[in-house]
Amino acid sequence: LVLLLRYVPLAAVWATLQRLTPGSLAILAALNGLVLLALNGRWWLILRAQGHPVPFFKLLGYRLAAFGVTYFTPGPQFGGEPVQVLLVERRHAVPRPTAVAAVALDKSLELLVNFLFLAVGVGVILQQRLFGAMVGGETAVLAILLFAFPFLFLAATWAGWYPVTRGARLLSRLPLWPGRARWQPRWERLLDGLQASEAQATHFCQARPAALAAALFVSLLGWLLLIAEYSLMLRFLGLELTAVQTIALLTAARFAFLLPLPGGLGTLEASQALTLTLLGLDPAAGLSASLLIRARDVSLASFGLWLTAHKQRLTANR
Repeated sequence: LVLLLRYVPLAAVWATLQRLTPGSLAILAALNGLVLLALNGRWWLILRAQGHPVPFFKLLGYRLAAFGVTYFTPGPQFGGEPVQVLLVERRHAVPRPTAVAAVALDKSLELLVNFLFLAVGVGVILQQRLFGAMVGGETAVLAILLFAFPFLFLAATWAGWYPVTRGARLLSRLPLWPGRARWQPRWERLLDGLQASEAQATHFCQARPAALAAALFVSLLGWLLLIAEYSLMLRFLGLELTAVQTIALLTAARFAFLLPLPGGLGTLEASQALTLTLLGLDPAAGLSASLLIRARDVSLASFGLWLTAHKQRLTANR
């Protein structure tokens, strides 16, 4: 991040940000609100189909809290899921196996659509030869492997193969673990809980295919809204990009968030500036877009954590 700030003049970044008007910021905020509603709708639909109609906007608060944990801690895409499980379990009496199954399905669908976009984006970049030799076949293989992970997990869950439980049991049988007799009973209880959650997820996939399809549709809708928000943001910053260039820039941003840094700190900014440089455009616009994304995400993550802590204090005082 420091190197990038030395490479891109801050005066140019500020000049680009000054293109934004209150009206354009309001439009971006409205679109981002629709994205959040769509993403939250996926989790809400899954829980509702499981027989737990938790109020939609309460779930939205829990999702923002989980996003805050994920965003501010190292690790790509994960971190806040236990928060989602605990909040619906403690505040709405959702059984833990059901809550875990709902979050696992929600996350699997999210990753499925995210990695599908990455695979398509890399394919577009390779076909158009946007970056020359910088993006080769190994990047396409990585994108396909990323997409295969959630797809195979959902397929195995639907088939009732219990992929997590079976994998954990096989791993625990390897002659690598000292003191097994001491921790084995606790490990078996944990595996029993995982198996109960996977049984719930399998039942959901097999008995509620319409609800699963609706959740997948909502995920796709959320991504279309996200692309529209990103494209408008670039236009408001003065970038007139083609559809292919927009996809390339967004693909670079999504890859940056996969690296094990809190919120892709530094990698997001570098991805946008470097991609625009390779496209022969002003890198200051990329850094400006990154700062705008950063301000949005930090605000949402901070609000989610504050809201959850505030409600926790109110509950403790009753």
